[in-house]
Amino acid sequence: MSDQIIIYHNPRCSKSRAALDLLRSNRVEPEIIEYLKTPPDIKQFKKILLMLNKKPRDIIRKGEKEYKTLKLDDESLDSESLIKSMVENPILIERPIVVSGNEARLGRPPELVLELL
Repeated sequence: MSDQIIIYHNPRCSKSRAALDLLRSNRVEPEIIEYLKTPPDIKQFKKILLMLNKKPRDIIRKGEKEYKTLKLDDESLDSESLIKSMVENPILIERPIVVSGNEARLGRPPELVLELL
């Protein structure tokens, strides 16, 4: 395995902690990016979405107060608007996201990250 594995991690999230534990139990020490402190920029986030084969609405956290405050439930909002909101308010990004090379998985359930190993 030559690709560095990166986990976009929130240590307060049980799914994120479980995915990190799974990686470590498989002898993988990923680069940990606490994305609430260091969110991806728009270009990085678009690349992650492509690797996940997801649209922004697929991985936006609809239960967060920012979702309601920013009125992101408005179906007329385009992907660019959603991406901008998610990068500016990273709490809205579903987690964990694990990246290896040109592939990524959303760790929901956490076992999905094992597909990258």
